[in-house]
Amino acid sequence: MDRRSMLMMPFAGTLALRGGKSASTATTSYAASAAPAEKPRRTNKCIELLEQGQPVYCTVGTGGYEEGKKLAETPYDMIGYDMEHSPLNIPGLREFMQGLKDGGPTKSGHLTPTVIPVLPVGGWDEATLHANYWMCHQVLDTGAHGVYLCHAGDPGAVRTVVRSTRYPFNRIGIGPECPEGRRGAGGEPHAAGIWGMTVPEYIKKADLWPLNPEGELMIAIKCEDKYALTTCEKTCAVPGVALAEWGPGDMGMSLGMPLAEEFGPLEMRRARARVLAAAKVNHLNFLDAANVHNIEDEIREGVTVLMCDEAALEKGRRFTKRTMPW
Repeated sequence: MDRRSMLMMPFAGTLALRGGKSASTATTSYAASAAPAEKPRRTNKCIELLEQGQPVYCTVGTGGYEEGKKLAETPYDMIGYDMEHSPLNIPGLREFMQGLKDGGPTKSGHLTPTVIPVLPVGGWDEATLHANYWMCHQVLDTGAHGVYLCHAGDPGAVRTVVRSTRYPFNRIGIGPECPEGRRGAGGEPHAAGIWGMTVPEYIKKADLWPLNPEGELMIAIKCEDKYALTTCEKTCAVPGVALAEWGPGDMGMSLGMPLAEEFGPLEMRRARARVLAAAKVNHLNFLDAANVHNIEDEIREGVTVLMCDEAALEKGRRFTKRTMPW
């Protein structure tokens, strides 16, 4: 798949790459994968891989229970559940998570792949996120493993997402740049069931990684337009963020180049380089699209979360000598 094709797909030009296969067919060639050699150390499969220094591979989900059951067999480690360009569908997400659980575990032994739903609200300003904090609460109560914020241009908006995903008793990192959490009680029983643990175990683990090394939740941000680009050093520095991307589809539109190839115009190359640099300085993981021709170069450059087809996925795993089954 060429880069122009990548950029013309939905989900900000990166998070919709499924190697040209639907969610229902993406697992066909992987049915014979080996059973896990040992019990997983973490609930969140992506965190476990990243702590091993291994890249992770991401696909997209949008459906309900049946799609969840099918994607329980996905070769990808992470699922971005799209509610940015698909409807805000908390009941559907809840059913999707149950389908993943019922169709699992994964071949690595994790109960589900990592699921990071994309919020349909942009991080343009703090007031917007303050008014929509409830989305974070409801997404996490489904048993998802974090939240993804689009158009993350305001550090205050990012801090509000961090506050909305943390319980007030989580004290690690609390300070001027990381105010006390505001997530409320009540949604733990269902989420704990999806994670295969008791409510006390869930509330202990449901904190943000890597801010809390024992946490199992992740916040991802998209610095995907010219406004977010000018503040990416500040947004990537907000405590509690784990992952950043530059969203080439939206970035190209914002820069007046809606059909620009990802590494074509100089402005696009500079935008990617700036967000990648901000992620590295703040020790964040970086998401980008890749293909079978460039995936080794992407990994060498420091891309740790990759959107690619299955051929590139297999090549990347061989390149890093990954041992964890999918």
